[in-house]
Amino acid sequence: MALDLVTIPCLTDNYAYLVHNAATGETALVDVPEAAPILAALQTRNWALHHILITHHHDDHIQGTAEIVAATGAKVTGARADAHRLPPLDHAVGEGDTVVIGGEACHILDVSGHSMGHIAFHFPASDLVFTADSLMALGCGRLFEGTPDVAYASLMKLAALPGDPWVCSGHEYTAGNARFAATLEAANPALISRIEGITAMRAKGLPTVPSRLSDERATNPYLRAHLPALKAAVGLPNAADTAVFAEIRARKDRF
Repeated sequence: MALDLVTIPCLTDNYAYLVHNAATGETALVDVPEAAPILAALQTRNWALHHILITHHHDDHIQGTAEIVAATGAKVTGARADAHRLPPLDHAVGEGDTVVIGGEACHILDVSGHSMGHIAFHFPASDLVFTADSLMALGCGRLFEGTPDVAYASLMKLAALPGDPWVCSGHEYTAGNARFAATLEAANPALISRIEGITAMRAKGLPTVPSRLSDERATNPYLRAHLPALKAAVGLPNAADTAVFAEIRARKDRF
C-alpha cells in the first residue's frame, strides 16, 4: 500500500511534504520551512506526526523544526555528516542507510552539491524521492558548497533511480527553470509540452511539484549534459559531461 503524499506550500516558494500510512496512522514530515501551515495540514486531516526528515541545513528547510517538535513530539532524522548545523537529531543517517518510515523502507542518498551533507529520502515502494534543493523540477540548486563534480555525481545518482518516482523537490522555481531550459533546447518537444503544462498550472495557482523523474530526464538540462545537443548548445561539443554541467549551472547563475 503506497504512502499518501501531501504537498504543503510554505514561506513564499518553499514546500514541505507529509507522507502518511493510512493503515497504521503513521505520518512523517519532510523539511520544516515554517510550522503554521504544517500544523494546519495535520489538524485538517487529524493526523499525528511521528517523524521529521531533514534534507539539509538551510534555514528555509529547518527553521520550523523546534516548534513542530514541541507541538507533536516527532523524532528528527537528518544527515550524520551535517549534524553540527542541523536541529538536534534523534536519528543520524548517511549514504546507504535504510530506515523504516510509515512501515516502508526509506533509502538514504548523499546528494551533496547545493550543500555538503545534503541527503535525499527514497521510498521505492511508493515511488517517491524527496530531493529538496539537489534535483529540482527542471533544475538543480545553486552550488553554494559543492563542486560541479560533486553535484553532477549526485544528480546522476538520482537520475539512475529505478522506475519513475515522483521527485519531491523543495521550491516553486519551475517556471523560471523552464525559461532557462528553453534557451538551451527550444525545439525539445517534451520541454515545449511541459512548459505549456507549467504555465497552465501556475495560472491556476497549483504547485508544479512533485514531478516525474522521467520528465526530468527528458527536459531537465542538468540531467542532459551528456547529450551532444546540450554540449553543442553551450559551445562545448567535445567536453566532459561534468564540464558541460558546470557551464549550464554557471549560465543559470547569470540568467
